[in-house]
Amino acid sequence: MSRPRDPADDAVSRDRNRLEERLDRQVRRIRRARDERESLLGETVYLGTVGVLFVLPVIGGAYLGRWLDDGLAGYSVHWTVSMILLGVLIGAVNVYLFIRD
Repeated sequence: MSRPRDPADDAVSRDRNRLEERLDRQVRRIRRARDERESLLGETVYLGTVGVLFVLPVIGGAYLGRWLDDGLAGYSVHWTVSMILLGVLIGAVNVYLFIRD
């Protein structure tokens, strides 16, 4: 004797199939994102970010040093050079912290 089909069993089966399909889509999306990150474009973006992290403190230090040299009498490039070197140090620390993560 066969047991009559229960509509609740069909609903559970459909829900399980939908869940499996959704999980498969998410797994494919995660794998695709991981693969794209390792592409040439991903590496270019990574190197560009590293460059910006290094260059911005140097440029900021140059502008700040120039502003200080203009505002203080008797200093020609003392503050400019000092702030550029400080910007290089800060930029190097930024790059190190970024790459470490």
